[in-house]
Amino acid sequence: MSGSAEQRLAFVVEDLPGTRAALVAALRETFPGIEVHAFADVAGARAWIMAELPPERAAIALVDLALPDGSGIDIIRLLAAERPRAIAIVATIFEDDGHLFEALGAGAQGYLLKDRDLDQIGRFLRRIDDGEPPLSPSIARRMLGHFRGQGADAPQPDGITLTPREIDVLQLIGRGLRVAEAAEVLGLTVHTVAGYVKTLYRKLHVSSRAEAALEAAKRGLV
Repeated sequence: MSGSAEQRLAFVVEDLPGTRAALVAALRETFPGIEVHAFADVAGARAWIMAELPPERAAIALVDLALPDGSGIDIIRLLAAERPRAIAIVATIFEDDGHLFEALGAGAQGYLLKDRDLDQIGRFLRRIDDGEPPLSPSIARRMLGHFRGQGADAPQPDGITLTPREIDVLQLIGRGLRVAEAAEVLGLTVHTVAGYVKTLYRKLHVSSRAEAALEAAKRGLV
């Protein structure tokens, strides 16, 4: 989403006035000149989306899950179905698997914990321009644990055996994280993660991040 041709656009759906103002401020600080709209409930957001957000217009949406008149999941599903160029990012206090995977299944492209990461929201949002999903570190770790649990007993498509930690690293690389960011998520040093990446390249017979991402997709990790 480049703001050179048309003004960048975003909206926030959050019922708490203080948090809503903070999220709006984070967007404006992260993307200077961005146009930001804010709503306190599902009804207001839905009406604006259908009346004011054209299907061809790119936008960033920060959506709370627990709203006075329903769930932010409804907004995420609406965007996925009717406004495919909008990037829906959850901003919530819920970090359990139920909320997380329901949101991702509905079409969310990021998941941020506003109760602990509010001061860092801008840093996570900057990842959008690099094609990376904005994820709070604890959420990324939870996703890793979930998929590693699913994949531990699954046969590898080419008979190559990867250790659980190598699977962790491959999944993060496949999701677009850089080595330093993967190290932060995993609680490891950059040097250690770089070593895992080197081993993965050798085992998988690849030589680039793009090829590694394809291998991650083959294994159902992304």
